[in-house]
Amino acid sequence: MAAPTSQKPSVTEREARQVAEAAREQGWRKPSFAKELFLGRFRLDLIHPHPQPAGEDVRRGEEFLARLRDFCETHIDSARIEREAQIPDEVINGLKELGALGMKIDIKYGGLGLTQVYYNKALALVGSANPAIGALLSAHQSIGVPQPLKIFGTQEQKDTFLPRCARTDITAFLLTEPDVGSDPARLATTAVPDGDSYVLDGVKLWTTNGVVADLLVVMARVPKAEGHKGGITAFVVEADSEGITVENRNAFMGLRGLENGVTRFHQVRVPAANRIGPEGAGLKIALTTLNTGRLSLPAMCVGAGKWCLKIAREWSAAREQWGKPVAFHEAVGQKISFIAATTFALEAVVDLSSQMADENRNDIRIEAALAKLYGSEMGCLMADELVQIRGGRGFETAESLAARGERAVPAEQLLRDLRINRIFEGSTEIMHLLIAREAVDAHLSVAGDLIDPEKSLSDKAKAGAKAGGFYARWLPKLVAGPGQLPNSYGEFHPEGHVDLSGHLRYAERSARKLARSTFYAMSRWQGKMETKQGFLGRIVDIGAELFAMSAACVRAEHLRATGEHGREAYQLADAFCRQSRVRVDELFGRLWHNTDELDRKVTKGVLGGSYTWLEEGVIDPSGDGAWIADATPGPSKRENVRRPIR
Repeated sequence: MAAPTSQKPSVTEREARQVAEAAREQGWRKPSFAKELFLGRFRLDLIHPHPQPAGEDVRRGEEFLARLRDFCETHIDSARIEREAQIPDEVINGLKELGALGMKIDIKYGGLGLTQVYYNKALALVGSANPAIGALLSAHQSIGVPQPLKIFGTQEQKDTFLPRCARTDITAFLLTEPDVGSDPARLATTAVPDGDSYVLDGVKLWTTNGVVADLLVVMARVPKAEGHKGGITAFVVEADSEGITVENRNAFMGLRGLENGVTRFHQVRVPAANRIGPEGAGLKIALTTLNTGRLSLPAMCVGAGKWCLKIAREWSAAREQWGKPVAFHEAVGQKISFIAATTFALEAVVDLSSQMADENRNDIRIEAALAKLYGSEMGCLMADELVQIRGGRGFETAESLAARGERAVPAEQLLRDLRINRIFEGSTEIMHLLIAREAVDAHLSVAGDLIDPEKSLSDKAKAGAKAGGFYARWLPKLVAGPGQLPNSYGEFHPEGHVDLSGHLRYAERSARKLARSTFYAMSRWQGKMETKQGFLGRIVDIGAELFAMSAACVRAEHLRATGEHGREAYQLADAFCRQSRVRVDELFGRLWHNTDELDRKVTKGVLGGSYTWLEEGVIDPSGDGAWIADATPGPSKRENVRRPIR
């Protein structure tokens, strides 16, 4: 058996991109509204009429939500979790008894078998009671052992592990390492084959649930050898295996109850039967798992938005300034309108994406990624606006407010708790690149060789002919469309309601403009397009706004048709679309008029030391220590702080 090595893989930028490219799902076997949107094709028929859940799914989902609400109201003390920085064992055990660990696990394995729609509603509910509990349940089911086994596991693995995951065992997902984040090509944890087992060595960082987990999904690199394809591979690992040490329970600015740690593997033997999928399929498994798993974060952001709206409404009606409630001062009223409209749109995005995931008729990989990106950004903005509406009380802790006799509103805690969502499961910057890659997939499939500097002249000639045919058919379709016809989408202007049809016409026109802008950029920068991250980020942000606008209008019409607050829903959708259009127009302007080039020059100067004089006059309170902790494989020298819940 080969000995573990401390040598990290040496990876070039191109090699790193190749690893990421090999892991992404290549084909598009099902239609995608968002993919079509980025191509300038506004396929409203893919999301309208709004898809409906089955009656039995609704019945079971609502029954569980009622039980979960009762549990949250009677057993969860969020202030205690914040104060003690730990979820009490009795709360976790109560959630186990309720079946909350198995919300997405099939009934035949002891789970509840909830749909994605009701799973997300449950996360929004429990996350509003305490975000750390929402994170625990989400990490366990969205990216932990159950989801990858559901998609890629053998029948034997499902029979062995899923009943445990449904009722008793908490799981965690271990990919990140101290020096490896969104660049998995540099993954250093190894899994060396040894007979009918693999031997794991390495260190994993930010292991959400890792401190209390019973089962782990671990990504490790299998060396290529005779009989072994090698590559990054996924394993189910028993958390109490010999050689596993949880070396630290990490603490953060928010989510104080989060059981997140540093886990070291030293000569940990894992049966080959515990390998998920073939060798080398680990990243593909991780990315596929996240296709729907990413919906859990925006679901909890929906819950946060609903709570922000409730507190903003109640506080702004009670607090008076200059002779009237602060809500009726325009500066505050605009913030309340933003929170209400955005919460409506974000719930529309999450519910629509979730229902499409349940029906499995559309490919929602881009929709889910957009929901995560948009939800995490807007969630933070809504929480920040609530703090501003509350003023000094927004900055004051709930404990301090209660101590002096006022309502214990944890607004500042929510702001701290939500901040991680812009980093969790793909940072905003990484999500921009991931979505942008999918958005230009059609272009790269026909013209990729044309802009690849390593391709031969004959390959480029073939690509040129292929691209010419594609663009000859595609570009003329971007000139005109339904968005220029005044009567298009007329069903979104029912009698007695505000007119939403104009917003959909705007979205259709903007989708074509977005596609043209992408084409112009590829023509201008060609192979350097991937380095224009500012431009790509704005392209994605425009797409996110157009998707949210579309989802909001479709949801409003659905609510009107079913008689559920239709008039109010139309008003909220109208407000959101008008706010969104202001943002879209600004983003389009910034595609070509920005400071990107200047920013690159300043950044180069900062790193080159040109501006160190600007740093003078301050004290740096940072402690000593390495920027990145040593992760050399070997036996642990620290106490094991693992704390299984029993």
